[in-house]
Amino acid sequence: MLPLLSELESAAAIIYRVMPPTPQYSWATLNQRLGAEVWVKHENHTPVGAFKVRGGLVLMEELNRTRVSAPIAGIVTATRGNHGQSIAFAARRNGVPVVVVVPEGNSVEKNEAMRSLGVELVIHGHDFQAASEHAQKLSEERGLYRVPSFHPFLVRGVGTYALEFLRAMPDLDTVYVPIGLGSGICGMIAARQ
Repeated sequence: MLPLLSELESAAAIIYRVMPPTPQYSWATLNQRLGAEVWVKHENHTPVGAFKVRGGLVLMEELNRTRVSAPIAGIVTATRGNHGQSIAFAARRNGVPVVVVVPEGNSVEKNEAMRSLGVELVIHGHDFQAASEHAQKLSEERGLYRVPSFHPFLVRGVGTYALEFLRAMPDLDTVYVPIGLGSGICGMIAARQ
């Protein structure tokens, strides 16, 4: 289920306590090359350099709100990079330890970025699926809250980039969104509706 507009607006309020809206720019060279007026949303202006941080902030806020009687002692997730940085950034702000499982051969730079945010980085498996399965195992063994890579609270948070973009540029003809697991496109669809 996609988030409602009111949920995106509530998520934006959570995010704006930590970071301002990100800018969007039109670049003359890009416009000329493509033969169209093109606007680019600059999510590299977030604290971790990616839109994913929005989801982590909303997820942590919602978990803190809904789990008052049983606070989270720690989080575990699997990633290849930006999702892990997002969860690490948000959890660190809340004093919650994070274990991030990445597959072998993961980007050295992404691993270092996550470590710099204080995560316990575990390298396991040859691909994301193996890393994800190991994260689930660690969740069960250590009693950690398992954060999947796709979650309604994550979508609600990342959807705020689309809300900002569409409010700033309401007359767009076409919007291109890169797709990984789908939180970004789900957020765009929700904001567009």
